[in-house]
Amino acid sequence: MKLKQTVAAAVTAAALALTPVAQAVAESVDHHVSQLSRFDPKEVLLGYQKSWIADESPLKIAEKSRRTGLTWAEAADAVLCASTRRDNGGCNHFYVGSNKEMAREFIEAAAMWARVFNKAGSEIQEEIFNDGGKEGKEILTFVIHFSSGFKIQALSSNPSNLRGMQGNVTIDEAAFHERLAEVLKAALALTMWGSRVRLISTHNGIDNLFNQLIQDSRAGKKRYSIHTITLDDACRDGLYQRICQIRKLEWSQAKEDEWKAGLLKDTATEEDALEEYFCVPKAGSGLYLKRTLIERAMVKDHSIPIVRFTAPKDFELQTEHERQRIVDEWLANNVAFLIEQLPIDCRHVFGEDFARKGDLSVFVPLTIRKDLTKRVPFVVELANTTYEAQRQILMFILERLPRFTAAAFDSTGNGGYLAEAARLKYGSDMIDCVMLNQPWYREWMPKLKAEFDDGNLEIPRHQDILDDLCKIQLKNGIPQIEKGSGKGTDGQQRHGDFAVALAMAIRASWMEGGATEFTALPGKAGLFGHVDEDDDITQSASGCW
Repeated sequence: MKLKQTVAAAVTAAALALTPVAQAVAESVDHHVSQLSRFDPKEVLLGYQKSWIADESPLKIAEKSRRTGLTWAEAADAVLCASTRRDNGGCNHFYVGSNKEMAREFIEAAAMWARVFNKAGSEIQEEIFNDGGKEGKEILTFVIHFSSGFKIQALSSNPSNLRGMQGNVTIDEAAFHERLAEVLKAALALTMWGSRVRLISTHNGIDNLFNQLIQDSRAGKKRYSIHTITLDDACRDGLYQRICQIRKLEWSQAKEDEWKAGLLKDTATEEDALEEYFCVPKAGSGLYLKRTLIERAMVKDHSIPIVRFTAPKDFELQTEHERQRIVDEWLANNVAFLIEQLPIDCRHVFGEDFARKGDLSVFVPLTIRKDLTKRVPFVVELANTTYEAQRQILMFILERLPRFTAAAFDSTGNGGYLAEAARLKYGSDMIDCVMLNQPWYREWMPKLKAEFDDGNLEIPRHQDILDDLCKIQLKNGIPQIEKGSGKGTDGQQRHGDFAVALAMAIRASWMEGGATEFTALPGKAGLFGHVDEDDDITQSASGCW
């Protein structure tokens, strides 16, 4: 049965006693919905809302701009269906949002529409629902029952909640459901008996399942009906005019243009604006750095070495003197000459990501040239290395970096050991002990990305480096390291370690610590700085020592 016939039946059942608002809805839907109409202040639904409701496809998707009122229109459709008798095509309607607030908002909208349509429905009720089939998993759900015998119920995003149900399903903000594939699998089973599934969402990355379904449908691989509603589409149908009508403001095209420009300006990046308001998903399933940008920053002549130290077997069982000797020898053979090649007239900063076992500790010095471009001169990776050996390697590097200015350390958990050692030696003006969390990622990952965007950075050309940087993923709008470790080309476990260390180095480049110089006078001091207390040492510093 066509939707306008459903509305007509609803009007008859209400003895033609619709309120003026409901009458406007009925007349609006009865229009020819293939043409998006101009804004009419007497109509309740805008053109794209009417087109969405009128589409009776068993599967349909709306990719939309934020806050366009499509879920509000979906609530009207749910009421029309749930309040209709079975022999006229009525059925239950289940709403699956990503949080409790969305569920309550949808049910409240449905209750409003029930009153507008003068439908015999109960007030909003809270019912106990077993979320997952296990004792102790009971939750409160919001429900509206109708005299037709059907209901509108808001469920949690647990896929098992749809098992055994029958009715239409709306999955709201689908791109942000952590288990969308499982929720969709459960919902699609309902279509065997004629129920319908609707997905509504803004985008959340190009490789997100929500976007994949859209692309597959456009390619003819899936049968979803696709509705695209950008901010411009919504405004052409009167979105801002409706906002002015509700807020009792005078509308003008100039004010509308200014309002739209303000929305776009407030977004963090152009990519965010395109995704939030123009249905253009960001590249890579939440992938924060484009591969092309990363590879552009990789030097083509492979002139940036990656040196690795893996503690020998039984390293911890050696005497302290022997462990120190092994590390000294490795430093002399692998690191000393790299530091000697650093430009002495450029500032240097340092970033670190810590691990004791499992993943890697990664040390990333950063040369800041006079034109403010930045180059990673070499990378040090440490595997299964004791705390004291890591400290030994760290201090060897920091003490020899020309014009060393600042360093940032991952001080989360056991990483606090190296961070504290560096801070005790150089002071808090030069050493930042970072507790890795979402606020830190939110603040500093965009600065890292800006270096890639501006072509301001040179890094090693290596598969492990690329893989680590691709571990930076957008989750809930925050760029952070994706969960789960992998293995590098050498078989060693790693978890975006270079990406964190590089972000730390970029953070250090923003610090205002003073450059330090260090020169050991001739005496008993050797190459590695082991001096007796009686030895004379000359130090000069700017700002810290």
